[in-house]
Amino acid sequence: MKQNRLFPGILLATLALFLLSPSAFAAEGETPENMSIIQTILHGGPLIVFIWICILGTSVTMVTFIIQLFLNLRDENLAPKALVESLGSTIAAGNYQEAWEICRANKAYVALVLRPSLERLGRGKEAVEVSLIENGNREAQILKTKNSYLSVIGVVAPMIGLLGTVIGMMGAFAVLGSAGVSDPRALALRIGEVLMATASGLFIAIPAFVFYYYFRNRANIVIAGADDKVHHLIQDIPFEELSGLRVGDSFEAGAGAPTVGASTSHRVSKTLTTNCPVCNGIIQPGQNPCPHCGATLDWA
Repeated sequence: MKQNRLFPGILLATLALFLLSPSAFAAEGETPENMSIIQTILHGGPLIVFIWICILGTSVTMVTFIIQLFLNLRDENLAPKALVESLGSTIAAGNYQEAWEICRANKAYVALVLRPSLERLGRGKEAVEVSLIENGNREAQILKTKNSYLSVIGVVAPMIGLLGTVIGMMGAFAVLGSAGVSDPRALALRIGEVLMATASGLFIAIPAFVFYYYFRNRANIVIAGADDKVHHLIQDIPFEELSGLRVGDSFEAGAGAPTVGASTSHRVSKTLTTNCPVCNGIIQPGQNPCPHCGATLDWA
């Protein structure tokens, strides 16, 4: 990603500025009256320059996480409308293996939560609901991980600025001890370095915490909406008729399917499925009853 390449590029540019501008490191008695921000930073010495590189890298990382979270925490990203509609029609037709295949081909939150739950259809409704909760919590935690980094940045950035403040104060007291108050310009320059380091840490920490709380609430909202769509997809599944059904990598047509009397009717659409909605056995459109389990099919 471009954001990932931007971070090392800025670090290298700052380091090059540090190495190629030795004249910017003015001696204690050579403090110009009008120094730029870069000159002020370079005047602090290699350690101050390193601290500013850390501050700059932290700010770039924060912006990168904010952009990624804006893109990821969207309703359409977690539960795409086309995917939900496709899963809904497939599950309604009883073609659970096809629904599992659709989930495996997608990386959206809905698909990642629903796929392992479909593998437990043959174990009953309770097993499926437990699987939904477990997988939902896992995927939600993964989504929230990057947001937690914003909180870390909000804590670390002021600490980096404080480190620069302490180092700057050490230089200010050194100037004061060697020249006394006879050189107020050098002392003012050192104090300026202190204030810049402190301000930079706060400048990063404040938006980091603001966006952390915003994305924390946003994540809860979009995840709750996606979970609601997942539960809506499975609410009409006839679990009592699917005891022993195997879905997923271990799928076998007709394996573990329940014995269904010929009087039981199941609606099947010729345009949506070529599998029996009861046992998932392969059937021909219009074929009745199912040659695998004997279920009576109502072709629409």
